[in-house]
Amino acid sequence: MSLLRYTLRRLAQAIPVLIGIVTITFFLANQIPGDPVEIMLGPTPAQEQVEAIRARYGLDRPIHVRYFAYLSSVAVGDLGQSIYYDRPVLEMIILRLPVTLLLMLSAFAFAVITAIPLGVISAKRRNEPADHISRIISLIGVSTPSFWIGLVLIIVFAFYLGWFPARGLVLPWADPSTVRGAATQVEVIRQTAHHLFLPMIGLGTLQMAQITRIERSSMVDSLQGEYVKLARAYGVPESTIVRKHAFQVAQLPVITIIGLGLSTALGGAVLTETVFGIQGMGRLIITAIQNQDYELIMGTTLVFGFVYVIGVIITDITYSYLDPRVTYGDE
Repeated sequence: MSLLRYTLRRLAQAIPVLIGIVTITFFLANQIPGDPVEIMLGPTPAQEQVEAIRARYGLDRPIHVRYFAYLSSVAVGDLGQSIYYDRPVLEMIILRLPVTLLLMLSAFAFAVITAIPLGVISAKRRNEPADHISRIISLIGVSTPSFWIGLVLIIVFAFYLGWFPARGLVLPWADPSTVRGAATQVEVIRQTAHHLFLPMIGLGTLQMAQITRIERSSMVDSLQGEYVKLARAYGVPESTIVRKHAFQVAQLPVITIIGLGLSTALGGAVLTETVFGIQGMGRLIITAIQNQDYELIMGTTLVFGFVYVIGVIITDITYSYLDPRVTYGDE
């Protein structure tokens, strides 16, 4: 089966998953105690206003009618109108999603760049001091919530040392005229890196710890393989064995944990954005829940689900490049 056919088949398989996400989110969101109209107008609104707003957003219709109407709208790319912001949900997601993706991608880059060398060194120097230090670091990273790490980073590096800003994020594509102290796009990007450093570490520490543990275990198994023993018997240098024989095979479990780590990163991004005051999807969904903004809750959840499904599909495709034995479904 060709790569294109395999990708299209996986995308088709993702449709029922997304429908399930929409269905569960729709009915759970509509079971939240309270009334979004009361939140919008206050506890004692005029009855005429309440009826007008309910009719405007379709809240006066039976829930099953609203559900099928929402499915029909999603099918044509319409995620509805935000009750709280009075703006199209898709428009707000388009504004906020790049911010969250920037944070997530930088966190994953930090995790991969630090975790893979740590895991390889730990496996090569098994049961030596370097191995013990690497395992302690990964254990602390796995055991510590991302929001707590973010708070500690703010206290130490923002408040006490003053090296990095505690809140906000300068977007790298922002116009230099709108960014204080930036005359060129290069200076904007420099400020982006400066603002992004603490939230990147706060969000990426858990992924770094998980990848380090998997990388170490996988490399240990790979270095004990028969093909590695044969290469050593032929006098192949140890650096070549690690780089050409053991490393590539050991990355299959790592690719898996990176793909599945998207769900953890999406959840961690919500808390990290709240801690650092970043206006991304995390802040958007928290505001939607607080104000019982049904359309916005469902739209953000659907986008999170879509990002996760795409990440899993990319993970599956990456497998074939690392291991020729993996096929696209051929018998």
